[in-house]
Amino acid sequence: MTSLPLSTAYIGLGANLGDPQETVKAALGFLATLRQSRAGRFSSLYRSAPMDADGADYINAVAELHTSLAPAELLAALQDLEQQFGRVRSYQNAPRTLDCDLLLYDQQIICTESLQLPHPRMHQRAFVLRPLTEIAPDIHIPNFGPARALLPEVASQTIAKVD
Repeated sequence: MTSLPLSTAYIGLGANLGDPQETVKAALGFLATLRQSRAGRFSSLYRSAPMDADGADYINAVAELHTSLAPAELLAALQDLEQQFGRVRSYQNAPRTLDCDLLLYDQQIICTESLQLPHPRMHQRAFVLRPLTEIAPDIHIPNFGPARALLPEVASQTIAKVD
């Protein structure tokens, strides 16, 4: 039996309801057990102010995942994980128990009704770029270039590594 080739995906995680730090840690643990996948690197946890929203600060992280799941299958698995943590989509940018975003999948560009890759606005968010470049300093974002080169554009956004 041959194994399927693995693609590399990057997943952004965030939470600001309940115990967000423990939730993000638990979600990272879940990713390590996801079928047809194996965990890569996990970033540190970061605290960031909500963007285009209200509520408490978020705890964010980025995870690298090596997977043979197709992008749509991986997105469905991430949405299932959000549901397991009680995610309710009451309105756009509402506070959340867990948010899992498929940021990148190899260097694919996908634009469907249910999935956009690279994730829209990831290049404008310090809470994505800082943890992403921590674990993948040379990562390239299709259509935008090196993630590291985008950091000066988000330098004014409030974000801090959690000890």
